[in-house]
Amino acid sequence: MGSQWHRSSIVERVVEIISKVGGILCTRHIRQSYRKALKILCIILLFPALLPDSVFAQEIDILLRGGHLIDAKNQINGRMDIAVFKDRIVKVSPSISSEKAKKVIDLNGLYVSPGLIDIHTHVFVGPETGFANGFSSVSPDDFTFKSGVTTVADAGTSGWRNFPLFKQQVIDRSGTRVLAFLNVAGSGMTGFPREEDVNDMDARMTSLVIDQYPGIIVGVKIGHYRGNDWTPFDRAVEAARISDVPLLVECHLPQLPLEGILSRMEEGDIYTHSFCVASDRECLLDEKGKIRPFVAEARKKGIRFDVGHGGGMFHFNVAIAAFRQGLWPDSFGTDLHRISMNSGMKNMLDIMSKYLNIGMSFEEVISRATWNSAQSLKREDLGHLSEGAVADIAVFSIREGKFGFVDAAGYRLDGDRRIETELTIREGRVVYDQNGISARSWLENQTIKF
Repeated sequence: MGSQWHRSSIVERVVEIISKVGGILCTRHIRQSYRKALKILCIILLFPALLPDSVFAQEIDILLRGGHLIDAKNQINGRMDIAVFKDRIVKVSPSISSEKAKKVIDLNGLYVSPGLIDIHTHVFVGPETGFANGFSSVSPDDFTFKSGVTTVADAGTSGWRNFPLFKQQVIDRSGTRVLAFLNVAGSGMTGFPREEDVNDMDARMTSLVIDQYPGIIVGVKIGHYRGNDWTPFDRAVEAARISDVPLLVECHLPQLPLEGILSRMEEGDIYTHSFCVASDRECLLDEKGKIRPFVAEARKKGIRFDVGHGGGMFHFNVAIAAFRQGLWPDSFGTDLHRISMNSGMKNMLDIMSKYLNIGMSFEEVISRATWNSAQSLKREDLGHLSEGAVADIAVFSIREGKFGFVDAAGYRLDGDRRIETELTIREGRVVYDQNGISARSWLENQTIKF
């Protein structure tokens, strides 16, 4: 306030306004005394406004200094300091004083981004066989922070029947922010034949559960069914439209035409496993390697295309051909599960590094892993580092050398750059630090002396 007003005039102006009110209420005999007392009171009440701005410098828990920030929402691509207080970003500026900072982390030569968002995972881990409450899923915290990921969306591992268990068992106990696409199958990914039971695909029950958990359940997933019956797909569409959330289309081995699938999807819906060749699954490219016309129309309509790499759903010959024709992924969903994490997929950074070496700029890579993904989930409070936003932050280095990247068919792409995580901050707390850049030297440890 002091920089916008002459400080001495603040009190005078307030006194003038209140005196007019007091003048109406008071007799002429006491007005003069009233005004003097009022002026003293205003000085006391407005004392903070009279002090230099430096007295009220923002307290900072963590100051990230000198990193190269990439923030797509705010169109930042350059050196910035970032101040964190509690769980929030309080300032982003080319230069921030460290006077009030409890911890200063030097990020010179490193890249900074909002925490990464993985929109396709399977994290409903439990004691059962398979994915739903099963050992084929993985615990999110075991894999996220080391990859700079702070938010994941579970891709339909649970349905309306068992989502409360998933929330209690995984979502509420994880340091990672866990969101979810709710499977139209009532019990989620329980395997065949139960997962294909059309009688358990209830659009209204699915929608009812979605509405009970706004912001946590972010969409409806249709996936594991076989045959040429449109009923499962149509019920998933119905549930998504009732709750006004995106539809995530996976459709493993469907006997449904791709054109029919895309025609039923609307702007904001997501098609995953986009860049693969699989039996009984129509590719986005035709037999000549060209983007099918109805795929291009779907893109214009606003349908979003996710990688969904997984253990068998990403092939370089499709991805590179599509990339060269302008069909780029909107997000880098990993399809993380117990098998894919040890296959060609590995983690989200591996997918990002693949596209970096295919020809996508690092800025575009980060945009798709953060702000684009937040928009896909309709969680636009995430994926950026605006002042006031949650302090989910990732710090990376780009290592140069000779590297190999493997697709789902076991074929290698040679590259010369690999993205590596240096630091991850979740809600203002350091949760991963590869090289101890946030830590003090052991020589400063005075708790034990020899």
